[in-house]
Amino acid sequence: MQTFPKDITDAMRTCILAIFWPKEQIVDFLKNNGCTNRDLKTVLSQGLENKNRAAIIDEVFGQLNARDDKGIGQFRAMLASIINWDHFDPYYFKQLKRLDEAEAKRCINHLKQVQEIRDAKTKELRKQADERRAAAAPKISLVDLETEFINLYRGYSSNQNRGYQLETLLKKLSDFSNLSFSEPFKLNGEQLDGSLKLDGENYLVEAKWHDSLTASDALYHFAYKVEGKMYGRGLFISINGYSRDAVKALIAGKSIKTILIDGGDLSMVFSGTIPFFEMLDAKIRAAQTKGLIYIDPLNFKSKIE
Repeated sequence: MQTFPKDITDAMRTCILAIFWPKEQIVDFLKNNGCTNRDLKTVLSQGLENKNRAAIIDEVFGQLNARDDKGIGQFRAMLASIINWDHFDPYYFKQLKRLDEAEAKRCINHLKQVQEIRDAKTKELRKQADERRAAAAPKISLVDLETEFINLYRGYSSNQNRGYQLETLLKKLSDFSNLSFSEPFKLNGEQLDGSLKLDGENYLVEAKWHDSLTASDALYHFAYKVEGKMYGRGLFISINGYSRDAVKALIAGKSIKTILIDGGDLSMVFSGTIPFFEMLDAKIRAAQTKGLIYIDPLNFKSKIE
């Protein structure tokens, strides 16, 4: 999976340094835009007093880039926050004069310009996709859906509530993509987040929003649900990815019936990089032809190699 564009992350780094002076505020900004304790572990374990402001950002950005999903959701959430930033703390900007408001605004405007240039092609693709679906498209647009998705990263609700909100958003995305997605339901005491119909096949769906990597027990439990259904197939969605051991254990010596999706995959769909149907089709084809259940849909390569 491609990393978030460097020209944008460089401009974001400059903006963060121009907006915040205390190191604690920088860390809070990162947390409030979806960075997990795992992403911040190195910085926090070594102590903020041992890091300069720029090093904190560089280390966390490095941790995001090292994730399986390349931290795309977190980067997009930070980008949305910065380009709409309008609070300049008087204590640090005017009283102590540690920061310069004019310079901060100049940095934000520069970031906006870089993003507008970078997004020009994506916006055109979105427009074309919306026009193709004009006759049957639901009222909501892909831009609106992406805003909802980004707001989940930026939200202050519990991960459980985010999980429920993600289920609702997946239903909207399926409607937008002209795919049939059922409501959550219980079957013989088993809670399922829904099912999606694709090319005549029904896929059970489970979506999780956990700070930590999804481990073997959660995947095994879902795989057990899938296994007990006629021609069972499943789509497991974990926003912050999967442990490598869990992925390897799931396919070892077993028939492949579960496809894995993470927040980076969904970010590409919501940003218009790849349609939802094509993302799912790529993952299913990789499982059927290569035995890979966790791949980058743009290049068919496994995310755990």
